[in-house]
Amino acid sequence: MKHYFILFIKGMAMGIANVIPGVSGGTIALITEIYEELINSLKSFDLKSLRLLLSLDIKKFINHTNLYFLLAVFGGSIVSVFSIAYFFKLLFEQYPIHVWGFFFGLILASVYFIGLRISKWNSKIISTFIIGTLIALSLSLFIPATQNSNYWFILICGIIGISGMILPGLSGSFILILLGNYHLLMIETINGVRQFKSDSIILLSLFIIGSIIGLISFSHVISWMYKNYKDYILSFLTGFILGSLILIWPFSTRYLHEIPEKATIGYLYIPSLENSTLITIGIIILGFSCVWILEKLSDKKL
Repeated sequence: MKHYFILFIKGMAMGIANVIPGVSGGTIALITEIYEELINSLKSFDLKSLRLLLSLDIKKFINHTNLYFLLAVFGGSIVSVFSIAYFFKLLFEQYPIHVWGFFFGLILASVYFIGLRISKWNSKIISTFIIGTLIALSLSLFIPATQNSNYWFILICGIIGISGMILPGLSGSFILILLGNYHLLMIETINGVRQFKSDSIILLSLFIIGSIIGLISFSHVISWMYKNYKDYILSFLTGFILGSLILIWPFSTRYLHEIPEKATIGYLYIPSLENSTLITIGIIILGFSCVWILEKLSDKKL
């Protein structure tokens, strides 16, 4: 029982990480030394596990899939996600610029540390990095991410967003920001479920279904791609995240009552140096430092 309680606590840490853009649940799994067992357990959901389930051989199914381990880890993740969502809702309402500043620092650090995981930079790797950056910039500038509650799109968000739990360094919540549905799924929907709102329950259910599909499907694919094309994937991700930072820039007219004269790109602006700006810069540095500490801890586990 003590073993599963510890797994539950580790799952809670992963859940908190998955809510915060720029922090990867996979990184937390690596730090807490459950990453390899997590991936292997997810990969065990194969044809053999399906046959065991259909034959109602529940004991063998549980052993084959390491189900108790998964229930403990994901149970902890679910509890922490619901706990932190309300706290984030209050922060977004009262301090949106500071919250996005913190996220900006987290994601900026992720760019640096994902880049460090590339074993050898060459012309092909650099080209992949540039392609990733240009694609993200194009999407950010010409196709602004907007909130979308279409049921099929929510399902896709779950399938794609859960990859942050599989790949250390890649944040699932950051992917939801790019898709335009971070606030909807991580804040509004989760808090709506706490209040038993039917539309929120439907959206969260679809997101969870998508996440399960993504976990079971991509655990095999991503594991293979990461093993055989690691540097190419990491260089593309590094460039893509770098090019997408414009979406997380905290100084946005979306959070202001008056539009400043120094607007530059769309709704973004360069702030004047005043106390609130300096505080936000300090928060950006704090966010960067948090990822720095996590990555240094994860390096010791490699």
